[in-house]
Amino acid sequence: MPGNHLFEYAVIRVMPRVEREEFLNVGVILYCKDQKFLQALFTLDSGLLLAFSDELDMTELNKHLCAFEQICRGGEEGGPIGKLDIASRFRWLTGTRSTILQTSKVPPGFCTEPLETLKRLHEQLVR
Repeated sequence: MPGNHLFEYAVIRVMPRVEREEFLNVGVILYCKDQKFLQALFTLDSGLLLAFSDELDMTELNKHLCAFEQICRGGEEGGPIGKLDIASRFRWLTGTRSTILQTSKVPPGFCTEPLETLKRLHEQLVR
């Protein structure tokens, strides 16, 4: 369906030492209610992340980011949160946390193709 659709997104950040408030952007989550779209896209640059903090467990970090993707897809593989409606899953994923994996504030925008917008935001904000 052509036309502009309201979307919301958040940047996924790795913050190895929460008390220092330093982070690296590793992904983006995009939600578009009109298109029933919720998807996360992430890239882990091991060299950059380990240079930033040699204490990171890349395997564990990757598992947590994959959980973001599973929750976005919904259903059983997303666990109890994956069973929630799409808006509730997005709100849960973008909730404020004090952990190594956090999300930015949630700005809105308009798009015609949510997947293309997600890819563009990922390219601009992560890569």
